[in-house]
Amino acid sequence: MDEATLTRFTERLRAHAAAVEATLAALLPPPETPLAEAMRYATLGGGKRLRAFLAMESAALFHAPAAQALRAAAAVECVHAYSLVHDDMPCMDDDDTRRGQPTVHVKWDEATAVLAGDALQALAFEILAAPQGGIDPRMQVRLIHRLAQAAGAAGMVGGQSLDLAAERAAEPLDLAAISGLQALKTGALIVWAAEAGAILGRSDPEPMRRYAADLGLAFQIRDDIIDVEGDPETAGKRVGKDAAAGKATFVGLLGLDGARARARELAASACDALAPYGSAAETLRQAAAFVVERPA
Repeated sequence: MDEATLTRFTERLRAHAAAVEATLAALLPPPETPLAEAMRYATLGGGKRLRAFLAMESAALFHAPAAQALRAAAAVECVHAYSLVHDDMPCMDDDDTRRGQPTVHVKWDEATAVLAGDALQALAFEILAAPQGGIDPRMQVRLIHRLAQAAGAAGMVGGQSLDLAAERAAEPLDLAAISGLQALKTGALIVWAAEAGAILGRSDPEPMRRYAADLGLAFQIRDDIIDVEGDPETAGKRVGKDAAAGKATFVGLLGLDGARARARELAASACDALAPYGSAAETLRQAAAFVVERPA
């Protein structure tokens, strides 16, 4: 991606992030209790909002209403925020910083972190189910059903469980196993975000699922590279933790150069899935390039 294209893409990413931030600020409970404060702290004021971006761009591709896309984007960001709150806890990945700030269990306590994550997960489904969202009830059911699958034992939570089990396993995971794990832990929500626009636009979501499945793995490979090469201040979190924990990663299995090459292959494959949409999907192609080049 040349510099001018990257600049335009980054501006569009920021514009979507700002719109989703405003939507989330209105949908989250007011900061009148420690629980509500923790929910807002975990959700607002940080992150690239890639999942929200994919929901909004896929909706635009299928000519779905922008207001409906914003609700889908807010819902997936609530699930993502909940997952980070729980993943950061001592019983999981045990991180004390996130986006350069203390994690929720550090700033408050573990009980508040558990409850804030629980409440954010519930809020995601409330956002999608609310009648004032203007989404056709049939589309609401499809979105809710698919998000439940993407977030649960068949998706993100299942992937996290496999990741924790792998830390205790006698033998490290091979490439196929780690790809399957990350397709659930990281990829499932990314796939939901990309297919949400097709569902809202009453179109076949399968090409978007193929696009996002490859994009999600490329995203995780870039995360693994950042964990090796990144600077904690830039990343806003501890780096080098995967190697310290003895985790099998794409970098550990493929080496840095091999991991970069694999990420580029996946990005190219993701773009191939967008062929049916021609030039209308150019921004989504740029997202694939951004994922493998992004800084921390």
